[in-house]
Amino acid sequence: MTSPNAVPDRMLTRIGGLLRKAESTDNEHEADAFLAAAQRLATKSSIDLAVARAHISGRERKPTPVQRVITIGEPGKRGLRTYVHLFVAIASANDVHCDVARTSTQVYAYGFPADIDACAALYASLLVQMVRASDLYIKSGAYRSATMEKIVVAQRGGRRVRHRARVPVAGVTARLNFHMAFADRVGRRLAAVKADTEAQARAEADGAARGTNAFPSVAVALRDKEIELRDFYARASQARGTWRGPQASTGYAAASRAAGDRAGRAARIATSPELHSARGQLEPKGSWAG
Repeated sequence: MTSPNAVPDRMLTRIGGLLRKAESTDNEHEADAFLAAAQRLATKSSIDLAVARAHISGRERKPTPVQRVITIGEPGKRGLRTYVHLFVAIASANDVHCDVARTSTQVYAYGFPADIDACAALYASLLVQMVRASDLYIKSGAYRSATMEKIVVAQRGGRRVRHRARVPVAGVTARLNFHMAFADRVGRRLAAVKADTEAQARAEADGAARGTNAFPSVAVALRDKEIELRDFYARASQARGTWRGPQASTGYAAASRAAGDRAGRAARIATSPELHSARGQLEPKGSWAG
């Protein structure tokens, strides 16, 4: 039986190798394959750990969910809500629940340690690429020819009148829209890989159990894991509401969203030579000049 305490370090080392391979290739399709392989490995490792936990005897120490604080950035830094959006999208594909600080400077991640480690590693890599890609988009000036619909307040006959108008897209707005679309696309890609990997694992377990009286251990282990995590989150979370994402305070700039979506489709993993360092502050260098 696989030891639930031995797998995470091996998994992180192998994911690290995939991330470095993704970064070293200029071939978009190869990079996509490495990203999918990294998520597949994270999901497969998570399944193995869930099955291992289900078979731990009473004398052994059974891994349990934990809460970990992920620092997103310093107070007042622009774009933190879109950084959070990226982390939450990745977490959703890796069985990690999240609460978000009101200032968007921190995320409270709830999950099994190996799953949170995988999220932190993927986030640290994808965040750098998201900021880098948006920098290139803003510097290209492509957003300047676009317009967006916005509620405008004007004075008419001594009173304030609100009406819809087409206005130029500001640089900050273009960047926020780019980030949101990038995070959405990456989240969908990772979620699709997770779903495929879990379906394959369940099918293999069904095939192995067919003709016997045994239950498919993968399906049972994943169900038990989901229940354990849900119960832990209900006990540990002190959130008073639901995080609504960055959309609430950002106008919709279609061209910038399309550009961000394209970058998310082509995303490959950026530098992450030491995955364990992702547990600290995960903030990239990037300009917000618009």
